[in-house]
Amino acid sequence: MKITGTRTYIDVEDEGRVIRIQGEMIVGGFVAYKRSMTKWKVPENKPVTEEEKTNIIDKVIKKTHGSHMVITFE
Repeated sequence: MKITGTRTYIDVEDEGRVIRIQGEMIVGGFVAYKRSMTKWKVPENKPVTEEEKTNIIDKVIKKTHGSHMVITFE
């Protein structure tokens, strides 16, 4: 899993797929908006299922737990 981004979004790459998640930078981390997780960036414009969304959130939280850039979801 690779996570990159800016102050207003993160791109999460996992198993050859990429999703852009809108959010905002805060002190010590990033708050990601679950509601922005609607379509994959790669493969282009395919809808994200609720199961895929839950899986991505779990992986991102696990990967960033205890790091200098904690990602939380709301």
